[in-house]
Amino acid sequence: QVQLVESGGGLVQSGGSLRLSCAASRSIFNSNAMGWYRQAPGKQRELVAAITVSGRTNYADSVKGRFTISRDNAQNTVHLQMNSLKPEDTAEYSCNAGGTTARAMGFMSVTHNYWGQGTQVTVSS
Repeated sequence: QVQLVESGGGLVQSGGSLRLSCAASRSIFNSNAMGWYRQAPGKQRELVAAITVSGRTNYADSVKGRFTISRDNAQNTVHLQMNSLKPEDTAEYSCNAGGTTARAMGFMSVTHNYWGQGTQVTVSS
């Protein structure tokens, strides 16, 4: 059963923009911190951006000033606006709710953890 549905990945030229979306059920959306992670070939998975239910955000140093994470409460959806994309941004991007992201944001008592199927982002030089 799909818990999180991601969309918006694709192929874009260096300097271009993409917007990723992660749609969740209302119960998951209203109860969990959510975040975007990425993994490139030969590299470890890393947190790109995260947001709590209250709207507190966190970003990887490599994307600060270029990426923006936001919550759309009406659509139970988290977006990642990616601007000024670079070839090094090429990776599989996955949405997470609860668990992994909550711990990264300082919430220590968390049991649930949900992952989307992933969406590929490729930035050409």
